[in-house]
Amino acid sequence: MNRKIAISMVILINSLSMNCFSHGVLPVSVQEDPDRLIQFPDTKFHKTLILDPHTHSTFSDGHVWPTIRVSEALKDGLDAIAITEHLEWQPHLADIRHPDRNRSYNIAVEANGENDLMVIPGAEITRNAPAGHINALFLQDANLLLPEFTPTDPGDTLAYYREMNKWPDQNVINAANEQGAFLFWNHAWWGRDFPNGLPIAAEFHKFNAEKKLIHGIEIANGSSYSEEAFQIALDLDLTLMGVSDIHNLIDWDFPPAQGRHRPVTLVLAENRSQAAIRAALFKGRTIVWFNNLLIGHKPHLDELLAASLEISDARYIDKSQILQVEISNHSDADFQVSNNSQYTFTSHADLLSIKPHQTTTIGVKTGTRVKQINLQFKVLNALIKPKQTAQVNLSSSVENSD
Repeated sequence: MNRKIAISMVILINSLSMNCFSHGVLPVSVQEDPDRLIQFPDTKFHKTLILDPHTHSTFSDGHVWPTIRVSEALKDGLDAIAITEHLEWQPHLADIRHPDRNRSYNIAVEANGENDLMVIPGAEITRNAPAGHINALFLQDANLLLPEFTPTDPGDTLAYYREMNKWPDQNVINAANEQGAFLFWNHAWWGRDFPNGLPIAAEFHKFNAEKKLIHGIEIANGSSYSEEAFQIALDLDLTLMGVSDIHNLIDWDFPPAQGRHRPVTLVLAENRSQAAIRAALFKGRTIVWFNNLLIGHKPHLDELLAASLEISDARYIDKSQILQVEISNHSDADFQVSNNSQYTFTSHADLLSIKPHQTTTIGVKTGTRVKQINLQFKVLNALIKPKQTAQVNLSSSVENSD
């Protein structure tokens, strides 16, 4: 019996078992947790979809069953998630012997049931330098990214890893692209290759980026952000990606009681579908949300900032020339802004904090009464390039300028 037939039989048996026993299906509309919820508004032109494209379960080196990943994503209010198991690195292989590398995805899809969460098929190509780790999303069959090999000792994970790595790195990249996958370079600043944390794009990555065989790069992973990876993204025209790379429980690594959130990729999509997410990723329409920091290309950040911040009311106090301006924040970001306009404020300095999902009221000294107010701010926690902050212009007519 050849390998593909054997895998197909395993898939069929597992599918029948799931249908017979219906284990692990989560209720429709699992209750979102307000303390964990990640919320950003749709923009004028796009749906803002929240994606975590890099997570793990027990089917590689994670510590939870795929069902837990789905439950966490639902509680966080994510639109989409990918459980991207290591293909070559399988430390639990002696305990969970699974010839089908699509297994965690299938379990997650079943667990998701009728919920609105989109579960995206994917895997993590796990190689030595120069290739390193590369995620592939929207795979049709993860099994085709591995050579045929049955370990004599499943407990010898290093031997298994070495055997898998005998298949050339470029071959697996090509195999993923043959399936139309979106590939992104993972945590480039980690590991022994760059012990100073300053990654450099190898010729392998330059070649594949130029040939459009690698399409994105992580600039935020877990608890770390790399300005150098951001610059590599700009240099090689790669899509910006932010990920949790979660192995433990989300609540362990990003405790909501401490006001923390998992890093995610905000995808500016044409509609709410996997096809639209895929198209947006290939076009580079993403913004990374990491530790109250937004990182993206200027057109995309401008679009999101315009949807997140607005002057909801502007009126003069009695007969004075002090304009009371209410600025509403429709996002999860605690915006740290610096006044870049001609005006000064009554009870605020030039530095303001515009709290998430709240309205901040400021007094603006306009000198004389104006019919229109225009305020310009530098957004200190929004980056369009390394060390370069975004700007936002807020305009409104004045209620009682006469």
